[in-house]
Amino acid sequence: MTTTTEPTGGEARDRRSWLREHSELGVCVLLLALGALVLTDALTMDVDLTQRGPIGPKTVPIAVGSGLLVVALLLAVDVLRGGRGEAEGGEDVDLSEPADWRTVLLLAGVFLMTAVLIEPAGFPVAGALLFWGAAYALGSRHFERDPLIAAALSVVTYEVFDNLLGVPLPGGPLMGVL
Repeated sequence: MTTTTEPTGGEARDRRSWLREHSELGVCVLLLALGALVLTDALTMDVDLTQRGPIGPKTVPIAVGSGLLVVALLLAVDVLRGGRGEAEGGEDVDLSEPADWRTVLLLAGVFLMTAVLIEPAGFPVAGALLFWGAAYALGSRHFERDPLIAAALSVVTYEVFDNLLGVPLPGGPLMGVL
């Protein structure tokens, strides 16, 4: 006669309690997976030896991936030894209140709109809409001032990236003007 050993209610409760007390291990798993992904991508990158300098394009991803793995390991050791993260105490966040989903959805919509418009409209227009939309989503209601600041910030950002840093951004219909 065979008997199966199923966890009793107390054992299952103890296991859930242990997992709840060590929930930071989930962050360790996430960091470990992210580090492994970054290292895999870096090590499988095709690099022409004649096109790279003393520090090639693999250097930073390998350093970041290795750092992620080390942090994941150190955090796991700390959690298993009883270390716990501090509760939020310095921010003015009322954790008993529900999340402000309206703001989150507005920001997500603004980012999505920017991603869709950046190629046909160009960065100056899409960036201005991004900056103005983010300000609106976060509570600013200065309808005369905000679009002007957003447009100026977008044009300055475009000029800095395109001309000073040499990072080409799509200019869209304003390509000849800027």
